[in-house]
Amino acid sequence: MTSGLSSATVSNVVSDLINDGVVAEAGLVDSDGGRPRTLLQVRGEFGYVVGVDIGETHVQIGLFDYTLKTMATATYSVAATRLEPDSVVSLVVAGVDEVVSKVGVHAGDLLGIGVGVPGAVQAGAHELVHAPTLGWSAVPLADMLRRELSVPVYLDNCARTLGQAEMWRGAGRGARRVIVALLGVGVGAAVATAPESFRDMMSTTSTTSEWGHTVINVDGRPCRCGSKGCLEAYVGAEAVLDDYLRLRDATPFAQEGTEARLAELVARAKAPGAAAQVLDKTAEYLGIGISNLINLLSPDRVVLSGWAGATMGPAILPAVRDTVRRHALPYMYGQVRIELGELGPEAVALGAATLPVIRVLAAGGSKPS
Repeated sequence: MTSGLSSATVSNVVSDLINDGVVAEAGLVDSDGGRPRTLLQVRGEFGYVVGVDIGETHVQIGLFDYTLKTMATATYSVAATRLEPDSVVSLVVAGVDEVVSKVGVHAGDLLGIGVGVPGAVQAGAHELVHAPTLGWSAVPLADMLRRELSVPVYLDNCARTLGQAEMWRGAGRGARRVIVALLGVGVGAAVATAPESFRDMMSTTSTTSEWGHTVINVDGRPCRCGSKGCLEAYVGAEAVLDDYLRLRDATPFAQEGTEARLAELVARAKAPGAAAQVLDKTAEYLGIGISNLINLLSPDRVVLSGWAGATMGPAILPAVRDTVRRHALPYMYGQVRIELGELGPEAVALGAATLPVIRVLAAGGSKPS
């Protein structure tokens, strides 16, 4: 038995989980001999969790059931906030109130709130957030949220939690090692490894890298990190839009905001012209960046995710694959699949929601007191 437990012990554990309302019987299936086997399923209504995506263009809050099914979402632009921590906390609190009210759940009954941030979370009593892309240094975000919310709050890097979510429910299922490329205004990557046991699920299975700040052109354009020629300076959403507007035959955007303009650019790229030219070049740079990751880490799957990945991905995926084919080592390219993320527009929020779910799992299905 994979768990290493005896049949009697497993039966006792399952009985406890049924009594606690975590799982329920879901019918019978014939066995090769003896009594039919009982199917079990996790009960989504066991509890609800919230995932929060704090990004450079928006703050998104999602309410999910215990199986991570999306129940409600709320998205707020951060254009007017300048990403000040106090303003971001206010948006998160408003979003939590909005999503729970949509479903009729009391905020105090949540199993927990997970928050994904585009930076590092310093371990310790106060979980300080260092997020240079937001202008944050040692921000006590967890403490600030806990003062406003009466449920457990957990923080982690957004690419890391997204990598875990893709392994659980998305394009990483069944893979041994997955690189999740998180594309937005900034660019990051997570390396997620499939757990070999339930115990491994409780430990770190996803690590992040500053992939966006690997240099692909030694004499290249300046990057906001202070270096030159970084990948982010060529495939980040704002860099792509700037590249388009520099072209002689570019036309002004009708939309406002980075996300809306990138969607407008992709729509224009369906016809030959400046937009198509820019996306072709973006695909080439992105493919080179992915080739470097493949040659370094030998994954069996690469997933393009994040809001910009979802917007550009369908248009550039064939060209990205072709560039990787030309630049990755042949024997490594032969064992890797490059796919689009499957988690939808709330992917990063869903990734953050894995944080409270993991805590409940680690506690044997016990709800936080």
